[in-house]
Amino acid sequence: MRGQTESGTPFEPVYGPAALNGFDPATALGEPGEFPYTRGVYPTMYTARGWTMRQYAGFGTAAESNARYLELIGHGTTGLSVAFDLPTQMGMDSDAPLAGGEVGKVGVAIDSIEDMRTLFAGIPLGEVSTSMTINAPAAVLLLLYTLVAEEQGVDLSALTGTIQNDILKEYIARGTYIYPPGPSLRLVSDTFAWCREHTPRWNTISISGYHMAEAGATPAQEVAFTLADGIAYVEAALAAGLTVDDVGPRLSFFFVSRTTLLEEVAKFRAARRIWATIMTERFGAKDPKSAMLRFHTQTAGVQLTAQQPEVNLVRVTVQALAAVLGGTQSLHTNSFDEAIALPTATSARLALRTQQVLAYETDVTATVDPFAGSYVVESLTDDLQAEIERLMGEVADRGGAVAAIEEGYQKSEIERSAYDVTRGVDSGERVVVGVNRYQLAEEEPYEPLRVDPAIEAEQTGRLARLRAERDQSAVAAGLAAVSAAAAGTDNVLVPLRSALAARATVGEVCDALRAVWGTHQPTERF
Repeated sequence: MRGQTESGTPFEPVYGPAALNGFDPATALGEPGEFPYTRGVYPTMYTARGWTMRQYAGFGTAAESNARYLELIGHGTTGLSVAFDLPTQMGMDSDAPLAGGEVGKVGVAIDSIEDMRTLFAGIPLGEVSTSMTINAPAAVLLLLYTLVAEEQGVDLSALTGTIQNDILKEYIARGTYIYPPGPSLRLVSDTFAWCREHTPRWNTISISGYHMAEAGATPAQEVAFTLADGIAYVEAALAAGLTVDDVGPRLSFFFVSRTTLLEEVAKFRAARRIWATIMTERFGAKDPKSAMLRFHTQTAGVQLTAQQPEVNLVRVTVQALAAVLGGTQSLHTNSFDEAIALPTATSARLALRTQQVLAYETDVTATVDPFAGSYVVESLTDDLQAEIERLMGEVADRGGAVAAIEEGYQKSEIERSAYDVTRGVDSGERVVVGVNRYQLAEEEPYEPLRVDPAIEAEQTGRLARLRAERDQSAVAAGLAAVSAAAAGTDNVLVPLRSALAARATVGEVCDALRAVWGTHQPTERF
């Protein structure tokens, strides 16, 4: 039997009242929707309203992705989630030299307002919640989205959705950063301020542990390093003149859900409890919404296998169930073929159907917090809280999240955990069905979705036409205003939006910021 959790805390073969050390769940847990929100951030949770069912999608051109979105909406998706290609994530246009071979490959290519307009053609932005997985140029893509919404006649105050906008985790685990931490945090704070005035219902950041988990972080590391980043964002907002209750209600989080169901449920409960305490005791938040850790969950892509890919349907179902039992606010279920290539339309539909079966054919939504009072879950929640707080103390001892990032602390800790997992799989101690046990002598053939390489030439052609047709003097004036704001203290989003409206490209506005702020050079820690 396994003697410890993924986080390294004890996992006992039998739990009983003694495991709670006198803790009485009936009196100590509180009610759902009440501080410290261990049992969920809303009193009724899914008994009154289901979680938002998102499907992360985007590939090739804006027109191709638009067709997939319309298809998903037709199948019952209640929230869109946009995947951008690597050039867009790095603030580069499709015709940039470094973009070669990557255009449209892992997401949709967005170079200008024209692409954004095509991406959401026929989709009423005042009615659909949209999440955009974009970080370093998050402000740029959000501003393009708002410009298209205005073209549709939508009042910006009606827009709902999320931009990931979590640059700190890029330095830790993912690598799609552009600017150094200081200017990057300033851009995040400017986005907080701009959205508070113009898009009050928009979630201005999704503080992400998912990518740390995909890089190898344990559940405790995932939550600890994510909440430490959250502290850094709140501090940056306060330094910019905002109050904790200005930004707290619009903060959201993003976590993974693994196949270790019990520990994942406990992880989500512990995370809510810790964040509520941080926001009230450390930052003095008065608005209850500031203390609510609202989060999106994605099933664990890193646990999917290219071998016997249909088995991933089982893994994703278990992972999705853990997220629901843990009280997520929105959920993306991975497609079973994502370890091989971009999801096909069929596999994306099956992933959505997984959520729909959980929501409408099981009884897990019939009661709030089904695991409340469980000996094992309450004990695991306490153990995880202690380990998360210990790791957060390690970050604090190094001067906080940014200082620890510059030292390379979080990255090295995650890499150490990833090595331990790999070693366990290689030795057979950690069982992965179809990989190191129950293999097939010969894998069944599977035809993956492939992105047409001609997309790159198409995007390049569109950019050439855009640059030939637009008012170059207006673009030049807009980019100059962006540079001036970046060098000063004005909110950068104001000139950014004007430049984008004048049809400046994503790469051009990001280059204007690069010229002033420079680019980040990572520090390795051995």
